[in-house]
Amino acid sequence: MTTDRTTHGGVTGALQGLRVIDQTQVMAGPFCSMLLGDMGAEVIKVEPPEGEHTRRPELSIAPGVSASFLAVNRNKRGITVDLKQPEGVAILRKLAATADVLVENYRPGVARRLGVDYDTLAAINPRLIYCSISGFGQTGPYAPRGGFDLVAQGMSGIMSATGSEGGPPVKVGVPITDLGAGLFAVFGILCAVRARRVTGRGQLVDTSLFEAGLALSAWEATEYWYTGQIPRRLGTAHRLNAPYQAFRASDGHFTVGAANRKLWPLFAGLLGLEPLVDDPRFKTVGDRVKNRAALEALVEEVTRHKSRAHWLARCEEAGIPAGPIYTVPEALADPHAQARGMVQEYEHPQVGRVKALGNPVKLSRSPAALRKAPPLLGEDNDAILGELGYSAAAIADLCAQGVI
Repeated sequence: MTTDRTTHGGVTGALQGLRVIDQTQVMAGPFCSMLLGDMGAEVIKVEPPEGEHTRRPELSIAPGVSASFLAVNRNKRGITVDLKQPEGVAILRKLAATADVLVENYRPGVARRLGVDYDTLAAINPRLIYCSISGFGQTGPYAPRGGFDLVAQGMSGIMSATGSEGGPPVKVGVPITDLGAGLFAVFGILCAVRARRVTGRGQLVDTSLFEAGLALSAWEATEYWYTGQIPRRLGTAHRLNAPYQAFRASDGHFTVGAANRKLWPLFAGLLGLEPLVDDPRFKTVGDRVKNRAALEALVEEVTRHKSRAHWLARCEEAGIPAGPIYTVPEALADPHAQARGMVQEYEHPQVGRVKALGNPVKLSRSPAALRKAPPLLGEDNDAILGELGYSAAAIADLCAQGVI
């Protein structure tokens, strides 16, 4: 991920020329629009005059700036609009008329009440791709419910399958359904952009946190459908492979993926446990999955006596996939993360030098770029309204009325 405005051959991004209206807040929607912005789309973030939820004072590191806002709002211009006032709705409609994509994450029904729903805006701009991200989607019995990552993780089955064997359900440590919904929204938007090239028309893209959780549960759904077993909590172990989990060393844990017929004998030999290869309990992958607890105990009786570094070096020499279990600081400091550009820095006008995660997608000809710090509240009001045809006097009047 580059940090300057121009990239290879002067190209500013794969999505250059795509205008996106970001009418979202918190995580899923801002993450979606940020990824589009990273790839060159012009993203205009629309916030209420008091700012979106994550700017609130208790989260701030500077006036109107919070770490959570910085995390998912780079590469965006910013405008404030009060959609509870007719003049504010008029501004949003003018913006939508100029846009390729609009992303919103209101609870279903709210956009219609405000007069900025898909049907209304598509009548103004038939080419508009309108993406709705919500807790449960725009249809179905739970559509009116609010959506939170914790609730979606629970209802999608993720929590029931996460945690230590025999222990209570556990939430995934990252907001997996929030981020998953954002990623699926990007996928849907780009599919709709491609379809528009054929049809000339935009469409509604509808995705949700609940469906993201279900869609990411591919192994768990497969296990239930094809074995009849309800997926249970297995700690770090895999549902269909063994050994494929974390093992204890003398100074921590490390992960090993040595489940196939080539790697399992190598791993057993590395541990000095060659007899296990022909042991009927561990001969096939199915046998090892069935007797996972016994296998884990035998492996850890060996691994717990030497350091994590020792076992990782041995696995590396043998060609066995393995890795340390890092803390977040360790992961960020890893030389490979650094080499892949996953830790970026930029200058923020209020905070100074700021770190940010890089974009994980590397394009050879039109790479992602960190072009702009997250917008200050209402930073681009005058410029964007001017582009829409508002005079300086009209903008001053809107400001006096509290519309912007």
